Amino acid sequence: MRKKSIVPGLFALSLIVASGCVTIKNNGVQTSSQDHTISSGKLFTAVWMQQSAEYKALCLQAFQLADLRLSNILTYQKPAKPLAIVTDIDETFLDNSPYAIHQALQNKDFDPATWNEWVQKAAADTLTGSLAFFQKAASQGVTIFYVTNRDQAGRMATLKNLQKFNFPNADEAHLMTMDQSSSKEQRRQNIAKDYTIALLLGDNLSDFSPLFDNHPAAADRTAAVMALKEQFGKKFIVLPNPNYGDWESALYEYRHNLQPAEKAVAFRKAGKTY
Repeated sequence: MRKKSIVPGLFALSLIVASGCVTIKNNGVQTSSQDHTISSGKLFTAVWMQQSAEYKALCLQAFQLADLRLSNILTYQKPAKPLAIVTDIDETFLDNSPYAIHQALQNKDFDPATWNEWVQKAAADTLTGSLAFFQKAASQGVTIFYVTNRDQAGRMATLKNLQKFNFPNADEAHLMTMDQSSSKEQRRQNIAKDYTIALLLGDNLSDFSPLFDNHPAAADRTAAVMALKEQFGKKFIVLPNPNYGDWESALYEYRHNLQPAEKAVAFRKAGKTY
């Protein structure tokens, strides 16, 4: 029989120390200094977005509902001003899951520098059903405005990405990137001066209403949804995005400088179990 030279517990501890992972507790929730909860979770959700037929079905459902709503408006309403659609870009009709997977495979989360590198590639693909919807809407005389919180540095690359697929109104006048404020309300109001906004499309609730601006807590976000419940599926069309958004920021109380282990604590505290 071979003699064991290291006590099992000490051996396990030596592996932990050698790997640089130190177990810590925050309000009774255990994690580690090199916790990969967030990056592993985003790898899972991003692969789901790429590979699952269910995600494609949800996107089709959203755009086909948008088409039905627009047809109803065009048939039965006679607005005084021309019709417009206001849409977000990322995870609303452009797919950034390759960026999420690239980061996750390096055990990293979102980072402005690497995000800008991805944007400059103008390589994001379209979500299922999106291009056909926007092209049909434009063919019916509806103007498309792209209201995004991509910044000015990514503006030309964003236009290149849209123009590569022949999205309608993909030009300087109809692309509204973030300038001084991440709130989209003023940009929506500027559009509404000359157009009747028929539909708003987005993956984040701040794409629809200023009620979701100014960092509301998770419970307040839910309350605002209930206050606006008649608009969802009618004027507001939401695309699914399990990978990121203000829902996640709310868990962190909008503290974007948290370390991975601290983010993991927030997730584990927020999750319900039995």
